[in-house]
Parts: sequence; structure tokens; C-alpha cells
Amino acid sequence: SDSQKLEYYDGAQWLQVSTFSPNLNGGARGVFGGGSPGLGINTIEYVNISSTGNSQDFGDLTVARRDLAALSSSIRGCWIGGVVSDTPVTTNVIDYITISSTGNALDFGDLNAAVGTRASSSVSSSTRGLICGGYTNPTAVYTNVIDYIEISTIGSALDFGDLFRGGQSLNGGVSSSTRGVLAGKYGDPEAISYPTMDFVTISSKGNAIEFGSLSEARLPSGCSNSTRGVFSSGYNGSSPGAVTTIDYITLASTGNAQDFGDLTNGRGYALGACSDSHGGLGGF
Repeated sequence: SDSQKLEYYDGAQWLQVSTFSPNLNGGARGVFGGGSPGLGINTIEYVNISSTGNSQDFGDLTVARRDLAALSSSIRGCWIGGVVSDTPVTTNVIDYITISSTGNALDFGDLNAAVGTRASSSVSSSTRGLICGGYTNPTAVYTNVIDYIEISTIGSALDFGDLFRGGQSLNGGVSSSTRGVLAGKYGDPEAISYPTMDFVTISSKGNAIEFGSLSEARLPSGCSNSTRGVFSSGYNGSSPGAVTTIDYITLASTGNAQDFGDLTNGRGYALGACSDSHGGLGGF
């Protein structure tokens, strides 16, 4: 096995065997790192998802940056890539934290591509995290590459497969313990928004497959529990740009997203965090 995890073969693919005790509380803490203003900050903040209130200081990233991807298990959170603070060139740095504590992030490893990416998307299970697509500088390319990491270890990312519809960035990602779904697209063949959704089986390696479509073309944020994925907000490329739309999907099936409701205000580059019962959205 290349995953260094216990696996079994179901007749069509290799799947990981869970050898851990699940977090029965669903995880109540959401952690946000990096971002604007300017070319990036190193701030990490956290919220209690099951309650209301302002975010609190958690620590700092190893490198100040924006346009970075994030993924987590119930124990560890990782931030990947982004634009570094002193130059508009992408970085391949991966940081990690222990979610239940506070403190500064530590170095995890590097992306598979030395050039690094910005505005990548991500999905994860309890053991594996996938970094999908993104935009590279100074080469100015939308990439279709999917990398993966084993979250409980440290080390550089490895190749997983390719996105279904070519190079893209700014997708919203949701996942269950077995499947990850990426919604919305900005990139090839034209730099416009698309309503498409793709999915991957996280425990195996391979290319993404078509899932369905969002209710409208936009670049949403995502949050999910083990059964349902919710995509909210995002820019749709027309006036006023930032939408209030919330869609949902059932992760175990395929098909088009359905209406969930609306946000209180339209948001574009928003961030999502969730427990088993609550989802939180931050950003503008």
C-alpha cells in the first residue's frame, strides 16, 4: 500500500479501514488562517462553531500569505500554498496545527510541484487530504493536478490524479469520510465561472468524475457533515457579483444541487467551517 494505512479490496478499488475512535462530538472548533489585506497575513483565529461570538487568536502561520487552501481531520489542520507576503509569487509551503490546542503552525512539508499554487481547493477524510487545482505564478497557469497528503504524518504531497474539466481554481470543496466533491470552477478554457461539480473517492487515487451542477455558476465556499454538503455564497461574474445563494447535495449520490436557503448578505471570497450539526461562514 502506498498510503501506509490498513486497506481492503472491495472488488473494484482499495479502501482504507478505520482504525481510530471517531469524534462523537463532531468537532466544535473552526480555525481560519492567513488571508488579505495586502499580499497576505500570518494570523490564525478560531471560533466555537456550536455557539455564537467573535473569533479568538490561535497563533501564526509559518509564512504570511493569502489565497491559500485549508483542510483538516478532527485532530489536525493544514494550510497549503498561497501567495507569500513579500512577492506575488506562489509558495508550495504546507503548515499544520493541532486543532484542540492553540499556538503557532509548524512546517508539514511541500506541495508536489515546486512552483506552488494559489486559490486551490481541498477535501479531506479523517486520514487523507487532497489539494485540487489552483493557479500558479509566475507561470500564470491554471493547473488540473490533484495532490494528496496523509494528515496524521508530515511530509511532502504526492500525485493523486487530475481534475475532470482541466485547469481550474476557486472551487468550493465538501467531503464525507469517503468522497470529496468540488463545486464551481474558474479557469480553462476561459477565465469565467462555471456551475460544474466533480467528485473523487478520497481513499483511492485517480481522476475526478462528473457529479452534477450547482443552481447557478459561481465560486462558492463549502461545508459538510458525513452525509450532506452545503455550498454558499460566491461570485457569479455579473452584477452585483457576490450572491446569497445556498445549495446542498447528498454526498453519497450524484446529481444537481438543490436550494437550501439564502445568506443574510451576498459574499464572495468566504470561508467555511463546520461540525456535524452547524456550519459557519466568514469573509466578505
